[in-house]
Amino acid sequence: MNFSIKATIRALLAPRHRLHCNRHRWRAVVHELERRGERRHEAGAFLLGRELDGRREVLDVVYYDDLDPNAYSTGICILHADAFAKLWAECRRRSLTVVADVHVHGGSAHQSESDRTNPMVARSGHIAIIIPSFAAWPVPAGHLGIYEYQGRHEWQDRTKADTAYFYRGCWS
Repeated sequence: MNFSIKATIRALLAPRHRLHCNRHRWRAVVHELERRGERRHEAGAFLLGRELDGRREVLDVVYYDDLDPNAYSTGICILHADAFAKLWAECRRRSLTVVADVHVHGGSAHQSESDRTNPMVARSGHIAIIIPSFAAWPVPAGHLGIYEYQGRHEWQDRTKADTAYFYRGCWS
């Protein structure tokens, strides 16, 4: 019998969550994005993990500029094709998959036209998270932009369902 108190409590606190990340890992990701973006330009990362029964767990992270040293040279996140080859190789090496991507914006966490038309992973169900204010901590609950790719450059805005959709509490 496979039983986990953490999983049971998490299911009670966030019964419809699709993505969860340990709060310490999430805080580390946000701080690292703030550092890499220098509080003046975009920075981003792929969240790696596993999916089970439609729920995704973040277990690791790969930052855009580790895949492509010029990813932030224009002030916005741009990855070239060879960066994705490196990403897929890292996923194979770690036996993980991309469960979401995250990047920072200077103002609010709205999805830009460039974000909408250029998904980092153009696969239906992919989750994109936008952190406002160049990831300056603390990032209050409800201030993230959370979007789920539907295919054909269409997105479902999951921002309103923030804590229920993306759980990053102590029971993750």
